Amino acid sequence: QVQLVESGGGSVQAGGSLRLSCAVIGYTYYIGYCMGWFRQAPGKEREGVAAIGSDHGVTYYADYVKGRFTISQDNAKNTLYLQMNSLKPDDTAMYYCAAASQGCGGIWYRANHGSSEWYYWGQGTQVTVSS
Repeated sequence: QVQLVESGGGSVQAGGSLRLSCAVIGYTYYIGYCMGWFRQAPGKEREGVAAIGSDHGVTYYADYVKGRFTISQDNAKNTLYLQMNSLKPDDTAMYYCAAASQGCGGIWYRANHGSSEWYYWGQGTQVTVSS
């Protein structure tokens, strides 16, 4: 059974950094054409944070994290990462990793990032940024 397991969340002060990891368990190779990070804060809709093509590594970012967050992957370890720098209180949310069945370029710019194309989701890891 394929599982996505996030880790690395925590509580930090504004301006701090965190590195989130998403381990793909139960499968040797990446399970989707596009791997991504999403987040959801209380009272707000889910937001797409970043995505990366599992094949060629092309990256996509939400405007509000460009220059601050970096998505990467280590195929040998079947692990997805999100390096978050210069964190702001507005970054406080539950962060989820997910795998999509289509290429990032075909879904990232759709409404809700083509939500129906994301087949696998992790359980989430909490990120809290205090001021």
